Amino acid sequence: MEFIDDPLDSAIGARLKAMRMARAMTLDALATRSGVSRAMISRIERGEASPTAQLLARLCSALGTTLSRFFSFQNEAVASPLRRRDAQPVWRDPETGYLRRQVSTEAGGSDTDLVEVIFPPGARVSFDRQPADAGVTQHIWLIEGRLEMTADGIRYDMEPGDCLFMRLAEPHVFHNPHDIPARYIVVLNRKPG
Repeated sequence: MEFIDDPLDSAIGARLKAMRMARAMTLDALATRSGVSRAMISRIERGEASPTAQLLARLCSALGTTLSRFFSFQNEAVASPLRRRDAQPVWRDPETGYLRRQVSTEAGGSDTDLVEVIFPPGARVSFDRQPADAGVTQHIWLIEGRLEMTADGIRYDMEPGDCLFMRLAEPHVFHNPHDIPARYIVVLNRKPG
């Protein structure tokens, strides 16, 4: 998480700060709720640090949102039901190198988000239990490669075409112990069920 002059890091920092301010939350309050240090949050907000997926997920949960909703910050001037591929925000996790493309648009107020992920060989990301995400569910639909998923302590070895349902509030681990990238689609539903 070193300083990189990346426009997306600046946009992430501005988005994080705007969301925190909109909730009238201090840096200290966000640090307490997320378990992320005040200093790190400040560095991210200034665009001086690129957060990992794990860290950003903890911040999003503490702000009462999801990674998908967080990355929908590149809103079109006029909300459109069509989001062209070149307008879909893409983010690379600085720790694992995985690429995350926010496919779905904000238009229409849908509770469903679509995300495409390319997960490199050897990559592993663990997400802790996030009580703020209670009621949020997701499907992981593997398109290419193989993926080892652990959801709420149960391991699933996924092959192309497999689809795994899980609750976002449960701890889960994405792991690609194979020598080719895994490409999958996340279908996230934010509507409490």
